[in-house]
Formats: sequence, C-alpha cells, structure tokens
Amino acid sequence: MTMTLFPGFQPQHITVAPGIDIHAIVGGSGPPLLLLHGHPQTHAIWHRVAPVLAQHFTVVACDLRGYGDSSKPPGDVDHANYSKRTMAFDALTVMRALGFDSFSVLAHDRGARVAHRLAVDHPEVVRRMALLDIAPTLAMYAQTNEDFARAYWHWFFLIQPAPLPERLIEADPAAYVVDVMGRRSGGLKVFDPQALSEYQRCLSLPGAAHGLCEDYRAAAGIDLEHDREDREHGRRLALPLLVLWGEQGVVHRCFDPLKEWQAVADDVRGEALPCGHYIAEEAPDALLDRVLPFLTD
Repeated sequence: MTMTLFPGFQPQHITVAPGIDIHAIVGGSGPPLLLLHGHPQTHAIWHRVAPVLAQHFTVVACDLRGYGDSSKPPGDVDHANYSKRTMAFDALTVMRALGFDSFSVLAHDRGARVAHRLAVDHPEVVRRMALLDIAPTLAMYAQTNEDFARAYWHWFFLIQPAPLPERLIEADPAAYVVDVMGRRSGGLKVFDPQALSEYQRCLSLPGAAHGLCEDYRAAAGIDLEHDREDREHGRRLALPLLVLWGEQGVVHRCFDPLKEWQAVADDVRGEALPCGHYIAEEAPDALLDRVLPFLTD
C-alpha cells in the first residue's frame, strides 16, 4: 500500500519467531540503517526522509510487532511478548536475516524505546543511534505530573486491562488515528493523506488495537522492570547517541530530554527542532540536516 511513498524500495516479510513475521521495506545502498516508527503509525512515517537516507545507506524500515503489516500475536499474561526486549530482538533478527551484523538506528517514539532496549541488550550491534522525541521510559513515568498525564492520556488509557481499550479503538480505528494525531501541535495538515490513510488502514487490521495496547501495557510493567535492572547494575549506553525533540511538543514542555539521556548514556548530544512530535513528517529537512552528519561521522 505504501510503496508509492518509497520509490526504489522493496517489501520484505521476515520470520523472527514461530508464527511471527515482521514487515519491512528495504532500499538504497551503503552501510545499514534501521528505521523504527512510533504510535499509532507504521514505517510510512519515514517517507519524507527515507529516499534521501537511501542515497547514503541501505535503509531498512520495519513495522513493529503489533503494528502495520507485521504480526499481531495475543499478549502474554505479563505482556512479555510485547516487551521492548522482545521487540528489539525482532529488529535484530530482521537485520541479521538481511545480512547485517551491526548497523545504526534512527527511531521515533515507541520505536525509539525499542531502539534504546536494543542498544542496551546488544551493545555490540548498534553503531550509532538517533532517537526522536522521547525521554527514557522510566524517567517519564517517574516524573509524570498533571500536565503530562493530560497531554499523554493515551499512555494511561491503553494500559487498562483488555478488552476495554481494544473495544473502544475497534469501534472506530480511523477516528482514533485522527483524534490522537490531530490533537498534537501540528494538527493533521502535517501528514501526507496517503500516509494518514495507511495508518488508518493498519489500525483497522485484526489484532492491531490489541497489539498497540500490549505495547503500552508492557511499557508500564515489564519494561520498567528491565529499566530498573539496568540502573541497579550500572548498565549505560556507550555508543554515540543523538537525541532530537520538537520544541512545540509535550516532551519539550514536561521534561529535559538531554539531561535525562545523559543520565543513562555516556556520549550524548541533541537539541530541540522547530516542530512538534512527528519530526520526520513535520520537519524532514531539519531532521536530515542533523542526522546525516551524525550517522556518517
């Protein structure tokens, strides 16, 4: 459905575990670069930057487990099969299946949380990493206040026990996409209509609402356990890390992203960009101006 947004790219379906396939698109040539999207989106978020990145890299843009055209298995009791550890291993398996033992990562929102876990669990694999519009999950939950809770209401809605949030999303998936994304600072005008239609199509697929909820349930439970274990054992990110966030967004208003990433990583740089949450779609040129020098250094 999205290939017209990604000229020259080829679709792939890669089995990462029994009954679990990850959908990806691959294009370009050069060193490998993995792209991971956020909620409630798919790999289509990268359509304004991937063609330029493909001039420098072999670009692999995945749909996370539970999203897009990737598999959407039922969640475990403890949501472990949607933990960022499991989703990171999905991404690692995809890259190895494509012949890449090490690579760089550019990731947004939920995908950036997966990328963080990938770099902690497999430090030998990730060369460089750029994360968009998040602070570490543990820091964001620990510092939740009324302003953040009102703005990121979906964090607390999606973690409610099944099937309540699933049933409400499934009643009108297209409206959920419009309401969640359209209420951000840029409104709906920042999105290509074809990309927006793709987000709506994918959230309407069987199991998509459940997969989305399980991602957030894991983040509020088992993912926090993994993050606390990192802190207790002094596990930090040692790779070069670039963090970028939107100066019109909630993360900028409620947190100090650079400070929070410096608390868990040794080599961090970053800044706010003149946009809201959806950086790759709102400010693609500004994003490319920052990530290309960083990733090719």
